[in-house]
Amino acid sequence: MTTEQTMLVARTGWIEFLWSRLAAAVMVAAALAVNGQLSGCAETKGQLKTPQVLVAPYDVSKGEVLWAVVPLRNESGFSPTDVYAVSDKVVAAAAQVRGVRCLPLNRTIGAMRSLDMQELASPADAERLAKALGADGLIVGSITAYDPYNPPKLGLALALYSRPGLIKTANGSSGVDSRQLTFQPTDYRYFPRSAHQQAPASVVSEFLDGKNHQVLMDVQAYAEGRHDDRTALGWRRYTASMDLFSEFGAWHCVNRLLEHEWIRTARVPAGEADRQTEPPH
Repeated sequence: MTTEQTMLVARTGWIEFLWSRLAAAVMVAAALAVNGQLSGCAETKGQLKTPQVLVAPYDVSKGEVLWAVVPLRNESGFSPTDVYAVSDKVVAAAAQVRGVRCLPLNRTIGAMRSLDMQELASPADAERLAKALGADGLIVGSITAYDPYNPPKLGLALALYSRPGLIKTANGSSGVDSRQLTFQPTDYRYFPRSAHQQAPASVVSEFLDGKNHQVLMDVQAYAEGRHDDRTALGWRRYTASMDLFSEFGAWHCVNRLLEHEWIRTARVPAGEADRQTEPPH
């Protein structure tokens, strides 16, 4: 081998050595970067977040307001609907409201049975039930739609009736009388825009379709802080299970009910609601 060949082999070996070292350095840097990204993602996804909290507009200086939920009626046309399960979701949603306590559904059912009451069929029944429970407000309603198949669908109509003089607001006005419970929440003739005599204090009727983009955005907002975002489905778990979708639907409707209450209590002047409960002359 000549001297020139020897020098060429040595030069080639040195270049290969440099390339191997450079490749190793690049691989190490890439591995560190990937580990850093994965670590950052894990830290971001593992962080706890605060869910949206519902707040009642009532004056709680003398104690929280007590609500009770009457078992919902099934008007969806889907006979396998578990009415008590959906009613329990409404109770759970109401119990999360700050400024409100909600009686367990079994307590309401027990009181109705002790009064030999299958359902609220008359104003006298409503008054007896509220007195037996010591409740300041009654939530009555219906399941208007129920489809557990993908995408899920749920319809709820809820009406809040309050005993006059018990639900006090910050401006001193009280709730509306509950002497008109013979009408179903789905009878829209009795869904007034404002608080009139013998009308519900607040009413909400919602149809939640799992393929509607606004509903999906509301589900995503509800899931914030209520699920582990490291799971495969993430927030979409609430649309993959009818039980979880019903949980969202109940919370959503109670939230809407409170929005109406905030507007009503801010709009009705002090003493006006009491005057509206007086019988016409």
